[in-house]
Amino acid sequence: MNVEAMMTGSGAEAPRELEIPDCKGVADEEACDGAEPGGDLILRARLSAVRDTVAAAACRAGRNVEDVTLIAVSKTVDVPVMTAAMRLGVTQFGENRVQEFLRKSACLPDTAVWHFIGRLQTNKVRQLAGRNMLIHSLDRIALLDEMVRISDITGFLWHVLVEVNVSGETSKTGVSPDQLECLLQKASNSACICVHGLMTVAPDAGTPEETRPIFKRLKELAIDMGSQKLDNVSMDFLSMGMSNDFVIAVEEGATHIRVGTAIFGSRPAVREAGPY
Repeated sequence: MNVEAMMTGSGAEAPRELEIPDCKGVADEEACDGAEPGGDLILRARLSAVRDTVAAAACRAGRNVEDVTLIAVSKTVDVPVMTAAMRLGVTQFGENRVQEFLRKSACLPDTAVWHFIGRLQTNKVRQLAGRNMLIHSLDRIALLDEMVRISDITGFLWHVLVEVNVSGETSKTGVSPDQLECLLQKASNSACICVHGLMTVAPDAGTPEETRPIFKRLKELAIDMGSQKLDNVSMDFLSMGMSNDFVIAVEEGATHIRVGTAIFGSRPAVREAGPY
């Protein structure tokens, strides 16, 4: 199952007119080495290294590498660099700010597939209605209620993952494991919400291996929740693993990995947790 097929013809209305800045000269201040002379070669080398590493991890786990979707986390990356990545076969991009997503999606081809991976504020939900994307961060009842309210107006069908705070860190967002079933049950009663699985962000660790219990636990939760056979809820997708720990995540069953720094290089620090 892929995101494009999942969302095509499933209630996504044409995007409404929104105020989006002109693409020309976009984000000059957001330069990344892919846009510099020779940057395509650097980008190609990084992508090749990530893809080879994913393939090796999948092989060790007895998995098919085609079952792992590589999401290039493009927050603060400018459009020319993302275009260069598309020339190298990247189609899946992850953004964590609504306005940045709206600006970039207006500039890139329709073949780009979008994932919203940041915490979604309820006052931004309306701006995503009509947008073909997978939201990885449904994490609270208030957000679910707002999605339902907007759907009552627009008829839009939301495709989401539920974010779980497996580690219990107060600095991270996500529903707690003991409240996960409650959130899923409420989502299952909403015909406008299609839950496709779970997402988590592992804690910063001294070594990638230390994140393994987090990823194991998310998979266990997915199996447990899948056994409930809730309407409008499947556990097909596990979004876990970033630049510093995606190898472990693939070994533990990730279907989607969110990789930024390993592809685009270091970028300015942002407030959201996690070195994507």
